[in-house]
Amino acid sequence: MLRKIVQTCLVGIVGVMLVGCVAPAPETVSKSAPAYSVSRAEARLGPVQRRVEPVAERYCRASLPAGSNCDFNIRVDPKADALPNAYQTIDNAGRPQIVFTAALIAGARNDDELAFVMSHEAAHHIAGHLGRKQRDAVTGAVVVGVLATLAGASPDALDSAMDVGATVGSRAYSKEYEIEADRLGTVIAHRSGYDPVRGAEYFRRIPDPGNAFLGTHPPNALRIDVVRETAAGL
Repeated sequence: MLRKIVQTCLVGIVGVMLVGCVAPAPETVSKSAPAYSVSRAEARLGPVQRRVEPVAERYCRASLPAGSNCDFNIRVDPKADALPNAYQTIDNAGRPQIVFTAALIAGARNDDELAFVMSHEAAHHIAGHLGRKQRDAVTGAVVVGVLATLAGASPDALDSAMDVGATVGSRAYSKEYEIEADRLGTVIAHRSGYDPVRGAEYFRRIPDPGNAFLGTHPPNALRIDVVRETAAGL
């Protein structure tokens, strides 16, 4: 139950980094794509990875405190039938992971798209978005939990209220985090020798989330504009 998560993660509110309390939302890139085996996906992703990862690591080391883990492990999900996604997370040893599914790689029209998605996910780690979303979720759960307690909520009602608070908290700044990752991802892709504007064309092929209240992603058109604006200044 969320009450136990909050008890474990409460220290995040006073500034301690949390790991593993709230998972990041995957970046869904397309609904369908030609079938790719995992090995074929790895072969296609490899050349892009070898160009982008060193650049992302340099930006990471220049941006984060000394001793931060910037050794990105970029890999393909071993489940060949996984839906088209890419996401950033951290393993139990603290190493940043960028995971692509074979379906996403199969659906990419060019290496610029793969490079932009990879750079965007690396930017999430560099900007500390996972830790920030964890703290947002815990803060939301605690605030709503306190209000529910003051209102005399039962234990079950308290758990439900804290679930709602965590959801609202984790999404409060989610769109801003995506825009931040798009901006830095544009820079990383460009410095890696790819065209981020061409890469961001994949936004035209995914469902547009619009500007939904408490949505996790901003409108696709806005993201494309952000990439174009950032690239124009490079």
